[in-house]
Amino acid sequence: MRALLIEKDDQGYRAAVQNVDEANLPAGDVTVEVAYSTLNYKDALAITGKGPVVRQFPMVPGIDLAGRVTQSDSPDFKPGDEVILNGFGVGELHWGGLAGKARVKSEWLIPLPKAFSARQAMVIGTAGYTAMLCVMALEQHGVTPERGEVLVTGAAGGVGSVAIALLAKRGFTVVASSGRSEEAEYLRTLGAAEVLDRSILSEPGKPLQKERWAGVVDAVGSHTLANACASTRYGGVVTACGLAQGMDFSATVAPFILRGVTLAGIDSVYCPREKRLQAWDLLARELDPKLLELVAREISLEEAVAVSGELLQGKVRGRIVVDVTR
Repeated sequence: MRALLIEKDDQGYRAAVQNVDEANLPAGDVTVEVAYSTLNYKDALAITGKGPVVRQFPMVPGIDLAGRVTQSDSPDFKPGDEVILNGFGVGELHWGGLAGKARVKSEWLIPLPKAFSARQAMVIGTAGYTAMLCVMALEQHGVTPERGEVLVTGAAGGVGSVAIALLAKRGFTVVASSGRSEEAEYLRTLGAAEVLDRSILSEPGKPLQKERWAGVVDAVGSHTLANACASTRYGGVVTACGLAQGMDFSATVAPFILRGVTLAGIDSVYCPREKRLQAWDLLARELDPKLLELVAREISLEEAVAVSGELLQGKVRGRIVVDVTR
C-alpha cells in the first residue's frame, strides 16, 4: 500500500510517500481501506517535525480517516461497513489515516453518518467535530443567542470555519478574528457578522477589559485566549481547543472570580464515545453540505508534505482533505 511514512534515524527526520508492506500495519481488530484522510495542524507538526507529536517511529500520520471495513474481528463492524475515526492517538502512537489502509481498534471507530459521504466527513474531520464540541459546551453552560456576541478566533482555519457556520445556523451573532484580511468575505459567507484583525487580541493585554463576548471558541491559545477571557461578559463561557499561537496562557484569575467566566477545555482526541456520537449526529443534522465545499480544499497524498508547511505558515484556509488513492 502507499503511505506517507515519517522516519527518524541517524540520517535525520523525514517524511515521504512510500510503498509499505501491509504486514507492517500495527495491531488492531479492524482493517479499513482508507478513502480519505485530512491534514490538520497536528498532522502538519508531525510531518514537518516542528512539534513533538510523533512518539514512535516509523509512523504514518493522519489523525482522521474515513473508509470501508475490509476485515473485522469485532462484532460491532463487518466488511463493507463505512466508518470514520478521529483521534485516539492515531498518527502519533498508532499508524494513522494517510495511507491506503489502516488497522485500528474497533472502539475507536464510529459508523459514517448517513448524511455524509466519506469525503464530506473528512471535510469536517477532527476540526469540525471539535468545533461542534465547542458549540455544545457553550450551550450546555447556558450561552444563548440572546446573551450576546460569540467570538471565534483563528477563524479562517478548520475549527474556526466550521464553528462560524454552526453558530450562525443556530442564530448566534458571530465575530470572527483572523490575521488574513483577504479572507473577510469568506468568513462573512460562512456567517460572521463582523471580522476583527487578530492583532487586536494577539498582544499582551489588561487582566480585565471591556465586557463584550457572551461566548468564545478559541483555537489559538496564548495571549489571544487570555484577552478573550479578559473581555468576556459576566457569566460568559470560553472554550479552548487549540494552540496555534502558543501553549502559554499568561492570564490572571480576575475574569473567573470577578465576572464568573467559565473556561471550558475541549478535548476531541479521547472524547467519550457517547459525546462523540452526539456531536456527529448534530453535525449531520445541522451542517449545510453546501458550506462544506466552500471550506474544502482537496489534495493528493503526494502533496501532503508541501501543504503541511503552508498550514504551519498560516497560508491555508478551511479544511484540507487528502485523497489517499492518488
